[in-house]
Amino acid sequence: MALALYRKYRPATFAEVVGQEHVAEPLMQALASGRVNHAYLFSGPRGCGKTSSARILARSLNCVKGPTPEPCGVCDSCVALAPDGPGSLDVIEIDAASHGGVDDARDLRERAFFAPVSSRYKVYIVDEAHMVSTQGFNALLKLVEEPPDFLVFVFATTEPDKVLPTIRSRTHHYPFRLIPPGTMRGLLSSICAAEGIAVEPAVLPLVVRAGGGSARDALSVLDQLIAGSGPEGVRYVPAMGLLGVTDGALLDEMVDALAAGDSAAVYETVDRVVEAGHDPRRFATDLLERLRDLVVLDAVPDANAKGLIDCPPGQVERMTDQAARLGTATLSRLADIVHTGLVEMRGTTAPRLLLELVAARMLLPAASTDGAALLQRLERVERRIAVSTGTEAAAGASARPGAAAQSAGSAESAAPERSGGSRRSAGSAAPGSPAAARPGKAPAPGEAAAGSGAAGRSTATAGSRAGVGSEAGAEEGRGSEKGPGSEKGPGSEEGPGARKAPARQRVARGEAPPAAAAHSSKPAALPASAPPQTTMHRARMQP
Repeated sequence: MALALYRKYRPATFAEVVGQEHVAEPLMQALASGRVNHAYLFSGPRGCGKTSSARILARSLNCVKGPTPEPCGVCDSCVALAPDGPGSLDVIEIDAASHGGVDDARDLRERAFFAPVSSRYKVYIVDEAHMVSTQGFNALLKLVEEPPDFLVFVFATTEPDKVLPTIRSRTHHYPFRLIPPGTMRGLLSSICAAEGIAVEPAVLPLVVRAGGGSARDALSVLDQLIAGSGPEGVRYVPAMGLLGVTDGALLDEMVDALAAGDSAAVYETVDRVVEAGHDPRRFATDLLERLRDLVVLDAVPDANAKGLIDCPPGQVERMTDQAARLGTATLSRLADIVHTGLVEMRGTTAPRLLLELVAARMLLPAASTDGAALLQRLERVERRIAVSTGTEAAAGASARPGAAAQSAGSAESAAPERSGGSRRSAGSAAPGSPAAARPGKAPAPGEAAAGSGAAGRSTATAGSRAGVGSEAGAEEGRGSEKGPGSEKGPGSEEGPGARKAPARQRVARGEAPPAAAAHSSKPAALPASAPPQTTMHRARMQP
């Protein structure tokens, strides 16, 4: 029969105790200085080294060179108290779970006064001390308070609060702790190397998680995996199925679907979990652990290097991307929802239904009005604004060089046109105007009328092209467009019924002062809302 790994690799000295340096070092100092107390209380979770440390203490006390922090390992006491040794008559281990009554305590009190057989000290190791009844503790109270010089008590318990306070006050209390994941992984790797077993790197995190910080539990799980492995060693897929752990691919699919808001993918993942035979409660627990790792990664990017999480490098990169896509507020709310769902799943008869309801609450932040949901919605809005702003900035930066080149080319092509137009306007006059025909000479009445009509048409056309004009200018243009036949000559204008000539004709005859002519020839600007006058518009308005 093969010896269990937790028994085969049980520590023999305080230096070999893993993850309990805060307890081992003070005990070693006390042994080195000779300040040995008559009663000790070792408390802590199961499988963290309480009973093993009590045996090491007894071995250090009864060594030939002792009391010493480093037993020799060759004397009769050290050999008898070794992890694989037969034991010693002077070191008595009592299981308080089955020997915690008052009669057992009285029997122990009667035998405790006998001197040790062959050792320096007589050591009583009371395991599961919290199971001792109140009457049993009361029976041991006087003995623990004033024991013989050769008697040492070591109480080991997982619940120190249940130990009678009068007993606890007479002991030196050393609290043990759970072993950190990094330390546990190193311990498992060294044991696998000593056993010559090949183990895939992804298996050790599963074992560490299954152990829960207990060295004995983790070694038991590893022992089971090694026993069921083939010549190729311990593989990830069989180990995952044997331990009942959720596949990491399912967790990745669920987190990616939540990040994308894909309801169909979320419910498909839940269906795959159930169809694969996984427990919905275990899946929710693993999902909560994944969300915890994502929260830590979002806050501490190098969490894996600092030992805050224990994941392979490739998985860390994927989880970092998931944390960036979800955000802190979303991750916190999802973790709260899953935790609440786990509490609701206790004792339920329909765990799949509750898991689907949890998924629905995770997908709909708008359905809740609490602060976490509002914070998640606000975070989504901020992310969308940031993404849209970045996209517009990138598009503007890419289009800016082409727009600048196009504007420069249009400016260059427009420059000759502007220069040619200015030269034509400065050096030419209207073809039909009297000034062009006879410069410096007053025109005849008919010519003045014809010239004024042409001038009105040119003025109206220029005003319509520029987009501005005045009602007076439009009336003036329409009146002058009637041609020479509309006027009866110079004599008819002075008659009583004669219509007064337009302002431009009076200016041409010299009847109006130059200032008035200049003022009347300049059209008033229309409001910005007035439509421009076009040639077709003027044609429709003519009688």
